[in-house]
Amino acid sequence: MARSWWMVALAVAGMGMVASVCAEQAHTDTKAWEPAAKAAGDAFVKAGHADGLSIAVVRGGKASFLDAGTKERGKAVPPTADTVYEIGSITKTFGSLLLAQAIVAHKAQLGDDMRRYLPECDYPGLAYEGRPVTLRELVATTSGLPDNLPDALVQDMKQAKPADVPFLIVKRLNGYTAAQFLADLRQASLQREPGKTPAHSNVAAQVVGLIDARLFGKPFETVLAERIERPLGMASGTDKNRADRMAIGYTGDGRAAPVWDAPVTRAAGGLRYSTRDMARYLERQLDESDPAVKLTHQPQWGDAGERAIGFNWVIETTIDGQVRLSHSGGTFGFASYMELYPSDGYGVVLLANRSATTTQGELQAVAERIHDAVFGASPAQTALDRAFAEQGFGDVAGTIAGVRRAHPRLHLTEGYVNAWGYRLLQEKRTREAVNVFAYNTTQYAASANVYDSLAEAYEALGDHGQAITNYRLSLERNPGNEHAKGRLAVLEKPSSR
Repeated sequence: MARSWWMVALAVAGMGMVASVCAEQAHTDTKAWEPAAKAAGDAFVKAGHADGLSIAVVRGGKASFLDAGTKERGKAVPPTADTVYEIGSITKTFGSLLLAQAIVAHKAQLGDDMRRYLPECDYPGLAYEGRPVTLRELVATTSGLPDNLPDALVQDMKQAKPADVPFLIVKRLNGYTAAQFLADLRQASLQREPGKTPAHSNVAAQVVGLIDARLFGKPFETVLAERIERPLGMASGTDKNRADRMAIGYTGDGRAAPVWDAPVTRAAGGLRYSTRDMARYLERQLDESDPAVKLTHQPQWGDAGERAIGFNWVIETTIDGQVRLSHSGGTFGFASYMELYPSDGYGVVLLANRSATTTQGELQAVAERIHDAVFGASPAQTALDRAFAEQGFGDVAGTIAGVRRAHPRLHLTEGYVNAWGYRLLQEKRTREAVNVFAYNTTQYAASANVYDSLAEAYEALGDHGQAITNYRLSLERNPGNEHAKGRLAVLEKPSSR
C-alpha cells in the first residue's frame, strides 16, 4: 500500500552503532527458533537499516522479545521490551478496532454515510456523483478521500528542501487543530469513486478517529484507553511521561527526527508503544472469539485469495494456503511492521528507530525469516523450488500441477507469480521468466499487469514482436497503462524493429 509523504522517511540512512541482539523471554523457556530470529535482527541492524530494533513474537498466548542495536546512536544503550517507538500507520488498526466495537454494539452500521457522524456541517465534496462515503470504505482504504490535509501544507512541502520536510511538517501539524481539520474537510473533494480502488489516506483514518469519539461520546484518546489499552494492560500510547523510554528516531539522512505529537493526526499514525505493549495488542488481535476483532479481519474490499483489505488490515493467502494479516507504518524517524496468522495463534511486530523508503519492506523480510525460523520453511515453497530445479521451466503449468497434487493447498497468487518472474529476470534467466509470466496470463487473463510483465520479459529477450503484442493486450485491459504506452511508442518506431 502507498505510503504517506509525512509517514515515511526520505532517503536511506547511514550505518548506525550496532549492538548484538539480546533476547528477553516472557512466559516461556528459550525456543529453538530464537538463534535464527536473533540473527535476522542482528543482520538488519548491521546492514544499517536502523540503529535500534525491537521485536515481539506471540505464539499460543506467550510472548518472546528480541532487541538489537541501540536506542540512541553513538551510545551503548540497548533497547528493551519497554523501549517506546512511534508505530506510524499501524495506529490505524486501533481506530478501526474501536469502530468495529461500535458496530458490534449496534451504534453504527458499515453501510452508513460517514457524514452522519461528523459535526453538523455541510460537506459538499464528500460524495461522488451523489454517492456518499460509507464507514466500510473508510476502513477499507477505498474512501477516495485525499491522503493529507490541509492542501496548503501539501503545496508548501513541494517547495521545501527535502531535508527540511520532516521538521516543517511536524512544526505545522503539531499546531493543527480539529476545528481547522473539519474546516479543511468541508472544502475537500473525493479523489476517486468510493469503494473501487484502495489508496493510502491519513484523512480517512483521522475521520475514523472523530467518528469513534462521536459514537462513544468521549475524546478518541479516552475511548482508546478505556476500550483497548487498559483492558489489555497496555501503557498509554499518548503519554508524554514516557519520554525517557523513547528511542531516538532518525530521518533518512541520519538526523534526529522531530517528535511526532499532532493530536489531530493521532488516529492516523500518532501512537507510541513498546513491544511489550504491542505483544498484548497482538494477543487480542489473535483472539477471533472477540466479535469486534473477527469483524476487523473480514475482507471489506477484494478477495482474500489474492489480496483484500479488512479494517485497515491487508489480508492475503500464503503459498501454503494460510491467511495472513499485516500492516506497516512509518513516521519521519520510525518504521514498523506487524503480521498475524490467526489460525496458528501466531503474530510478530517489529519496531525500528529509523525510516527510509525501504525500511518497512525490510522489516517484513525480517518477519518472514522469523516465521520460517518458528515454523520451518514453507513445505509448498520447498517442493516448488525442488520441482523446478529438477524439471526446469519448459512446462510451468505441468510442474505446478505436479506440486499441487502433493500439496493440495498450494496457493499461487497473481502477485506471487509476477514477483517470481521478476526475480528470474534479475538473475538474467530471461527465457525462464518469459515462461513464468506466460503461465500467469493463463491464470489471470483479465489482468492488464500480467501481459505488461510478459511484454517486458519478451523485450528483455529481444523479441520485440511478442513484446508489442503483449503490451497491446495489456492496453486492451487497461487503456490507462502508461508504461505500455511508453514502451509501444519506442518499440513501434521503425528504428526499433
